[in-house]
Parts: sequence; structure tokens; C-alpha cells
Amino acid sequence: MPLCFDLDGTLGTFGGGYLLLREALGLQWGEAPRADELHACRGSTDWEIVDELHRARFGEGLSDLAYAAFQTICLARFQATFHPEGKIPVAHQGIIKGLHQLAERGHRVWLVSGNVPPVLDFKAEALNIDKKVLRLGSLPRCSRADLIRMALQDCSGPHLYVGDRPHDREAAREAGVPFMSVGKAVPGDHPVLDAEAEARHLVEAVEALVAGL
Repeated sequence: MPLCFDLDGTLGTFGGGYLLLREALGLQWGEAPRADELHACRGSTDWEIVDELHRARFGEGLSDLAYAAFQTICLARFQATFHPEGKIPVAHQGIIKGLHQLAERGHRVWLVSGNVPPVLDFKAEALNIDKKVLRLGSLPRCSRADLIRMALQDCSGPHLYVGDRPHDREAAREAGVPFMSVGKAVPGDHPVLDAEAEARHLVEAVEALVAGL
């Protein structure tokens, strides 16, 4: 069974991500967007956010070349911030171990992230995510729902998307995929798993949910 996990908070927390995005744009554009401009963006992926800010500031969409430059700068900001002598991410070890166990049990597991691909790789490695878990980061002109569809397009169901924010549930709904949340930040009647759950709790919850689909 194909499973998609949102990386951004579901498996661990990298505090200050929005600040680093603002800093990266400040380095690239000469002036960082204000926090209220950033939080007013309608999209939830880095491409959507940076493209919307670019349109507001420069009157035109973001080019692929400019997005590539942003990725390089953004990765450098994360590398400079999160390291053994700097900030350390908070890992949800039970969820991470459960993710690995699901992959070992034959499930096709993806990390589908709103982060640019280099930052997705950086975060996955910082959290010691097994390389057998596939990765898909924010791509030009793709919404989060587009990314979910892309990850699952060659896989027969049932499918499941696991996330921890309302935009994750909305993306799952748009992509036509059942949703389970980690933590209680997402309102609704979907299944909910505690962020501090043990690995077996994730495996049991996922496989029980799939059995009912």
C-alpha cells in the first residue's frame, strides 16, 4: 500500500523554518518579506509561497532559475542553523521508527514535503530517515495536492496521507486520498495519532485504517 507522510512537523520539528525562508528571500531579493506578508500567502509549499511573494513584489511569476537560486540559499540557511553545535531538531522517534517499520513490511512510503527538495533531503538526513523511504519536495507550479498525486500516480490503492496541519488535510481531500493526522492541530473527524506515539501505534493505526478502506 502506498503511504505519503508530510515531513513538516509530522516526523519532527525544525523551529524557525518561516524565519529562515524570510532570511533566504532577503539575501536573494535584498529585502526580506514581512512576517504578515508571508503568513498571508494562500499556498503551503515553498514554490507556492515564494511565487506568490515574487508576484506581489515584482509583478511577475517566479522563474525556474530564480527558484533554483532560492533553493541553494535556503539550504545554506538551514545548514548554518541546524547542526550539532547549533539548533537540534525535535524528532518524533516513535513516528519515525513506525515509518521505517511500514517500509520494511512492504508498504511503499513517501515523504511528500512543502520544502524545496534540498531542504527536504537535509531534514530527512537530520532525522535519520531511512533512504528506502522515497522523497518528493516542492516543485515549480505544483500544489501540495499535485505532489501527493505525483507520488501515488503509478501505485494502486488504497492510499493514505499522514500530516499534522489543516493544509495537509485539505491537500488530501483535493487529491482524493484518505487522511490521518499526527497531533491535534487538524480539526475534523479523521483518525488522529499522538505525536509521541510509539512505532507500533503508527503501524497498527495505519494498517487498521487501510483494512477498512
